[in-house]
Amino acid sequence: MFDKRRPLFAVVAALYTLSGLSSLAYEVLWARMLSQQFGVSIFGVVITVAAFMAGLGAGSLFGERWRARTSPLLVFGFLEAGVAVYALCLPWLLRHLEHGLAGVSAHVGLEAWYGLQGVVMLLMLFMPACALGFGFPVVLRAGKGMAGSVAYLYGLNTVGACIGALLPLALLPNIGWAMSVECVAILGLVVGAAAVITAKFLDAPVDVPPDDRRSVPSRDLIAYAGIGAAALMLEIGWTRLYGMLMLRTEYVLAVILAVFLAGMALGSLCVRRHRSPAWWTILPVLAAGWTVLGLWAVPWLSEWADTLQFQSLTAALVSQGAMIALFTLPVTWAFGAWLPMLSARYSDPASAGARLYGANALGSAVGAAAAGFVLIPSVGTQGTILIAVLLMFVCSLLWAQRMRLGAIGAFLLLAAIPVRSLPQVRVLLPATQAGAEDLFFREDAISITHVAEGKDGQRVLLADLQRMDASTEPSAVASQQNQARLPLLLHPAPRNVLFLGVGTGITAAGSLPFPGLERTAVEISQGAIDAAHGWFGEVNQGVMNKMHVVHDDVRHYLQSTPGPYDVIVGDLFHPDLVGRSNLLSVQEFARASERLAPGGIFVQWLALNQFDMESLTIVLRSFHQVFPNMCLFVDGFRLALVGPQDRLQGTAAVLANLQRMEQRERDGATGHEGPWTWLGKYWGSVAVPKGAVQDEWAPQIEFNLPGARYRGELDVVTLLDWLLAQRPSLEEAETALHVAAADREPFERAYAATDLAMRAWSAGIRGDEAKLQQLLRMAYEANPRDYWIAAALADRMMSTLPMALKHGLDERQALQTILRIYPDYPDALRALWHLEGGAGNAAAAADYRARLAAVSPLDKEIRERALH
Repeated sequence: MFDKRRPLFAVVAALYTLSGLSSLAYEVLWARMLSQQFGVSIFGVVITVAAFMAGLGAGSLFGERWRARTSPLLVFGFLEAGVAVYALCLPWLLRHLEHGLAGVSAHVGLEAWYGLQGVVMLLMLFMPACALGFGFPVVLRAGKGMAGSVAYLYGLNTVGACIGALLPLALLPNIGWAMSVECVAILGLVVGAAAVITAKFLDAPVDVPPDDRRSVPSRDLIAYAGIGAAALMLEIGWTRLYGMLMLRTEYVLAVILAVFLAGMALGSLCVRRHRSPAWWTILPVLAAGWTVLGLWAVPWLSEWADTLQFQSLTAALVSQGAMIALFTLPVTWAFGAWLPMLSARYSDPASAGARLYGANALGSAVGAAAAGFVLIPSVGTQGTILIAVLLMFVCSLLWAQRMRLGAIGAFLLLAAIPVRSLPQVRVLLPATQAGAEDLFFREDAISITHVAEGKDGQRVLLADLQRMDASTEPSAVASQQNQARLPLLLHPAPRNVLFLGVGTGITAAGSLPFPGLERTAVEISQGAIDAAHGWFGEVNQGVMNKMHVVHDDVRHYLQSTPGPYDVIVGDLFHPDLVGRSNLLSVQEFARASERLAPGGIFVQWLALNQFDMESLTIVLRSFHQVFPNMCLFVDGFRLALVGPQDRLQGTAAVLANLQRMEQRERDGATGHEGPWTWLGKYWGSVAVPKGAVQDEWAPQIEFNLPGARYRGELDVVTLLDWLLAQRPSLEEAETALHVAAADREPFERAYAATDLAMRAWSAGIRGDEAKLQQLLRMAYEANPRDYWIAAALADRMMSTLPMALKHGLDERQALQTILRIYPDYPDALRALWHLEGGAGNAAAAADYRARLAAVSPLDKEIRERALH
């Protein structure tokens, strides 16, 4: 017999599926917005999820008690439309709110700042989430009378949510945050209008259910709230864990959410016909066992992600998303099955389902906040995941066979003990950190910091197991110190400097030769601060004790500090990793500009191998918008974006700066390269075509770069050739830098040497060895003091040494020739140390050993010999 309610139920199901899509798209976009406000992605995720789940829970409980004789579909339609209108107003509201909060930021510390923002944002997102939660019992009432309506509607809504989690991935890079919100809001308005129209033509007479609040015992509500808390603890923990191991980009939250929701949707849709009591024992065992198994698989999973190569971003996301699904889908399937199974135990499944859903969502909000702000800083990511498993097991005892579940739980607890913390770095990153030993580990709410020591004794700083932040290898030390030298040299008499980021402290160490300099550094990672103090002190020359280090977010610090600073240095970072690209936005550059003293200079460093052509021009365009008198300098493969507050003073400023120093300080300030080497790195103000900029509310590069990296478009040769074509002529450079006639000869030699060196590196990358050697020789002859040219030439000579020895070349003379080109070349110093020692020349051997120790104080062989 035909059921007249089936067409209505089909429409309700379709609308509620679309509602789930728009709801999760809102959540992802709002999480992006909050991450922007906080400057820390995990805080944005946690606050958004907590506010969203708290609102859904409160709305569902309140909606279940609603007893008005109004069409449920009509109410649902107005709720969806109301949320859409609120979403349309939110960008405008945020911009005004941001202005107000910026005024408060100057008067509160970082913790209070985060707390204030958290409360404000939680209240802002709670209201629309509450309206969405109110819609769940209303929709259940509209579908009342259809078999399995709770399972169907909850499952289909979650299917839509899964799609909605992915939708921002397509919207954000193309139309920006505000327009993405508008598009989703338009969908919400369509859903609301369709629900109102359906209520008018298809809705059945209103059935007001009796107010039986005893239908679901409090113990069931509390236990199911605990299940919700466990589920969101797992979600936050998995976001941290898998985002660290695999999806290290802005795509991480959307992909993990989609996988999480897909499992819940499948669970809800699959169990609607299964009522066996055994399921109450199977569900917690399945969820807990698979979660523990996933933790055991972390080393294998990390090795897979560290070594596998993908041909496109889509292939990477699909493959890594599938791998995440393998270890999480059975768990989330179990979580999705709980609600329809529980609601089916009661005489009014729709009413019971609404109450259970509300309790579960409120528990989820508590679980998300506890995981992000308490558990992860206290017991770590894997410890948080295991606590979630334990909580789920305890709550499941209410419905399962307790003796059997308890025995299985004890076994799983024993199996979980060995995986309660992360393995060593060499296990997690076998391709890049083989043989390394962990020296330092710290995990807090913001990041995970590792210091690992390689077989040669050199140390690396890793943040969230992502690509290396810094190293103590001698050439890397010189690069990092140069990031302070250039900005400070370009100012005629810097009195103070602000470093945006500490890292290993080696960059700041480049400022030590400058007299009378007041140093300040702002760093958000306490782990990085501790590592720079304790594990990099020998290499950073103890600069952490000669500098005021502020544990703060750069955004908040620049908004709250009065300044001003003569020099501000923006350190290197990986711009494609989640949360980093904001530091290259127009707004961030503007905040730095506002903190410069008259005549001050802001320098932002970029690593050329981290950019494609499109993303680099976006950053240059953004920088130029704030600093119209900007210019570029090139140091090796690093690009310095120099933003003067007024105009760059050029040669006069550099020479005046050095004249106030003693000779020892001059040598240290220039890295023994002299002033003309640095001025010869000048690259002028390149011509960048009009186009998009990196805006905090319309992000570009964090979505462009991951795809470009997988497509192989991070091509250094392309960027080098473009820069060579853009470089001003010698005459233009002399005019721009105000080079005096008497100084033209050393400047011209340095200017030509830099050009020849870049052409040599381009030829080398292309595989033209003969041209590389020829150009390097020419560059060295033009300017033998240039560190990068001397080091590159020494590398080439050292690599051909075995062949030269076969042809009768004297090894000692060859090594000494290399040292004449580059006196601090570590491999040559080591070889001569051993050579002289083997020949019984103790004094010469000791001299070479001392020189090697000065260049590479952490060298393992040096330290081992010192112990003996």
